[in-house]
This record gives sequence, structure tokens and C-alpha cells, in this order.
Amino acid sequence: MASSGGELGSLFDHHVQRAVCDTRAKYREGRRPRAVKVYTINLESQYLLIQGVPAVGVMKELVERFALYGAIEQYNALDEYPAEDFTEVYLIKFMNLQSARTAKRKMDEQSFFGGLLHVCYAPEFETVEETRKKLQMRKAYVVKTTENKGFKPCEYIPFSRNDFFGVEFVNIFK
Repeated sequence: MASSGGELGSLFDHHVQRAVCDTRAKYREGRRPRAVKVYTINLESQYLLIQGVPAVGVMKELVERFALYGAIEQYNALDEYPAEDFTEVYLIKFMNLQSARTAKRKMDEQSFFGGLLHVCYAPEFETVEETRKKLQMRKAYVVKTTENKGFKPCEYIPFSRNDFFGVEFVNIFK
């Protein structure tokens, strides 16, 4: 998963900005070209890593801009994180996951004091308890959503292959 050893503060593969996807179907193309990346609930995080911030002392302005999308629990500069010349990297933790999702979507590739920001999730900074809570919240959301649509969770009922539609299967590949 990590390209530089996997220690906290090193460059992970999911922090690298992807190239624009040029194989998307025409009907899927939006107003601006995008890189396509699939996120699982485990890859999403309340922690956002902001790269490409100009090193001119704009942490206060950066936090104010990200606070527009939700309450921020903590923030700090990552001095040991590898960055381009004359840029800094910041870590922001939001109070809830939805605020982090919105902030990432809105602020990624935005101009900020003359530089383009690259915003990515940083789940490696989560504690085990935070990850457990995130997965429990997602499970509760899925249960609630499926109940609202009329689906009821059913028990697993084991059946043999001979019980399928009441027809006995014959193995023709003996």
C-alpha cells in the first residue's frame, strides 16, 4: 500500500494525484476532465491531507476556507511529509465524515494563493477506535437506507444445490 515504507508521514500510494481518465464513455464526461478513483468506506476518512499549499504562512486562511464545509476538530502542518519546493502539507481532521467528503470534493484542484491544492483522504492517521466507529456508522446507514426502501434483512438459509427450484442438478462434467 505504501510506496515509501509505510511509516506515518511517508508518501502513500493513495496520496499521489492520478492522471485524467481518457477512456471514459462520452456520456460520463463532465464539464472538466477528471481522474477516476473508487473509494471504499475504509479509504475515506475524517482526516484530509492538503498538499501544494504555498509556504507563505497561510495556515489561518486555509483553515478558514476548509471550515466552510464543516466543523474542524484539529489541524496542523506536517513538516516531515515530503513536499514540493516552496509548498507545505497540512493535515485537517473534521468532526464528521460527510464534511470531509464535501471539503475534498470542493477544494481538490482549487487555486489557493497562487498554487493548486491537492486534497486526499489520510486514513492512516485514524486510530483503531475511529475506524471501528466509522464502520459502525456506515453499517447503521446501510441498514436504515435499506429499511426505508422496503428491503428487509433476511437470515441466511443454507440450501443444497439439489434444493434449487426443486430440480436435481446432474453433473455433466464427470
